[in-house]
Amino acid sequence: MTIKVINEQQNLQEVIQVLLTHLEPSKVMKFWAACKLGEGDYLQLKEKLFAQEDVDSLYEKIKAYQDNE
Repeated sequence: MTIKVINEQQNLQEVIQVLLTHLEPSKVMKFWAACKLGEGDYLQLKEKLFAQEDVDSLYEKIKAYQDNE
């Protein structure tokens, strides 16, 4: 039997992306703070999470999210 070891940082990024997809950002940040996941380089993580985003694309995502509530 082979066990694949997952990189902790990659796993955390994937989990955060799932949370951001299904929850509003403020709830994700509150969860993040409660779990003390704020350790590490937030700026580096932010760059990875929002690498393909700009103000217009983020605005459209926020607008679509609010319209669906």
